[in-house]
Amino acid sequence: MQELRERIKRELEELGRQDRYRTLPHVTARRGKYIELEGKPLVNLSSNDYLGLGDERALLAGYLEQCIERGYAMTSSSSRLLTGNHPLYGELEEALAALYGRESAMVFNSGYHANIGILPALCGRHDLVLSDRLNHASIIDGMKIAEGSSQRFRHRDYDHLEELLDAAAGRYRQIFILSESVFSMDGDLADLLRLVELKKRYDALLIVDEAHGAGVFGERGLGLCETAGVVPDIDIIVGTFGKSFASTGAYAVMDNIFREYLTNTMRPFIFTTALPPAVLGWSLLTLEIQSSMSRERQQLLQLAAKLRDALIAEGFDVPGESHIVPVITGSNEKAVSLAARLRDAGFLCLPVRPPTVPPNSARIRLSLRSILEWEDISALPGLFTGGMAS
Repeated sequence: MQELRERIKRELEELGRQDRYRTLPHVTARRGKYIELEGKPLVNLSSNDYLGLGDERALLAGYLEQCIERGYAMTSSSSRLLTGNHPLYGELEEALAALYGRESAMVFNSGYHANIGILPALCGRHDLVLSDRLNHASIIDGMKIAEGSSQRFRHRDYDHLEELLDAAAGRYRQIFILSESVFSMDGDLADLLRLVELKKRYDALLIVDEAHGAGVFGERGLGLCETAGVVPDIDIIVGTFGKSFASTGAYAVMDNIFREYLTNTMRPFIFTTALPPAVLGWSLLTLEIQSSMSRERQQLLQLAAKLRDALIAEGFDVPGESHIVPVITGSNEKAVSLAARLRDAGFLCLPVRPPTVPPNSARIRLSLRSILEWEDISALPGLFTGGMAS
């Protein structure tokens, strides 16, 4: 035991020397555009509440009254396969399936649960998984759990993916292709049309994670798959309630046969306590509200484009084309010091460092929301210029 403690201490000290040591921020309040850390109000640029629904106090107050009237509990006390399958699950899954125009939907406790459960349930040892190199950690962990072989294609390099598909043709029982739609750290977009074309040509099964696309893209907020017009062509579309939809949990839309199979084989679904009815009802409400927020989606993407252009004009490396605006600093030290400078100026912009991103690509990740105006963030380019020069 003592040896273990000493090893852990050394590793923590090394994380500190690399500017990779993390602590939990002391959040004291959230109020619309602002978040309080240790009592200090800051413009919140580190939230995934992209449509601002999580800060709608009147909406929440009205819903909590409904919870009391309808007797929605704060716990389910059981898994869905025992006594936790509240009728609101059925309503929510039917609403999702109808919105996407698909046969079935399935709700999970989190996006992490979905991504470590769906692939391992479907993918056996005679199968192959091809995954974008910059896919989220939860997707990577799902690949590690799955019994099949796996390879990662270069980020958004679909010629490389095609080479891997060619080489694998006829050698595996089933090939799975995995990609995010909006990549969470770079804010860039997958070419879903090309992915669908390759999936059809090679008879692969395509899984797309819309965690950062749902609510932001598409007339009804279905994500980049709606914008690209490929909702019917993607075998399994994964989304989350924990970001634009301002709730808790995740979902996937799919054909009936996949839902039936996952219900019987997906371990993170079978062996976990179901979501509380109070959460399910809130998800149903926010899902309906966001579907008519196309104007807010347009405003959000226009604001992000304006900020990205202003930062690029100052000479910064700013990849992406979405509401996620990352400013690459390279070194961990620079990212940490710049985040501190921005915080002193009234902005919460947390640094992102390895292993979340590749080595030497630390960054400040600006996560924009539709409730922000240009006047709220117009000072950022100048602050970045001063911070990078210091």
